[in-house]
Amino acid sequence: MGSKKRPKLDDELYEAELNRLQAELVEMQEWIRTEGRRLVVIFEGRDAAGKGGAIKRITEYLNPRVARIVALPAPTERERTQWYFQRYIEHLPAAGEIRLFDRSWYNRAGVERVMGYCTAAEYQRFLRQCPIFEQMLMEDGIMLRKYWFSVSGKEQEKRFRSRLTDPMRRWKLSPTDLESLTRWEEYSRAKDEMFVHTDLPGNRWRVVEAEDKKRARLNMIADLLASVPYQRVPRFDLDLPKRPPSTGYRRTERELQLYVADVAGTLEAPGATPHPYVDPEDADLPGEDGPSSPGSPEDAED
Repeated sequence: MGSKKRPKLDDELYEAELNRLQAELVEMQEWIRTEGRRLVVIFEGRDAAGKGGAIKRITEYLNPRVARIVALPAPTERERTQWYFQRYIEHLPAAGEIRLFDRSWYNRAGVERVMGYCTAAEYQRFLRQCPIFEQMLMEDGIMLRKYWFSVSGKEQEKRFRSRLTDPMRRWKLSPTDLESLTRWEEYSRAKDEMFVHTDLPGNRWRVVEAEDKKRARLNMIADLLASVPYQRVPRFDLDLPKRPPSTGYRRTERELQLYVADVAGTLEAPGATPHPYVDPEDADLPGEDGPSSPGSPEDAED
């Protein structure tokens, strides 16, 4: 059974704390960059558990040349003939870099295992090799952090329903995502077995309760910051130079250039302001007020 549902976090409180944490993420980035450290953060969990939203908030103010998101598509025919970890290795960070894996090599222990995309032998080989592979990364100096976003079946279904009618998020749904609703216990068993083999001393999974997306983001980012031994890096003082005197340059006539239309100006007309976008996943949907039955798998967090 999942923990008792807590009230939604106040928006102003959430934004204030998120901004504070994002400022600390910039400090952490600068330390990693100047010290030549390497950081890998893995985001795993149920479909619609909030992994993408957390990654978006983490990277919002970071340098995209330092912190990059790795979200790989399905393997090509050639990649299927490679050593399983091979296509992930080329995306590992060099000195001074951060890599955020939006799903990772753990696909084999999750969707590939449940949906039959890998053989039993390939799955067992993964469970043996994964701890060794990750130990090699850490021995080479890579800081590895693994986060599992835990969400109940009820909340997952609510988010799926909102995405069915939300044009901003419809692209996030696939037939495989929807089928996960009918394979809840299979995914749960796969996750439990994966944890037995890969939740190890010195390389633990960090479980994020994600029923409330905003609380989950704050908790996950705060944990990441606390786990990295970064220090504030002194910044060089910068002064804007004075603009030199004009040498006679004249700007090209506007009529000779193609300007985009002033669409923003049309919004200033009375009554022309569009309604702001509201994420339906943050709103309660009709018919979703309670679990189908006490202790049902759909109400359990995972």
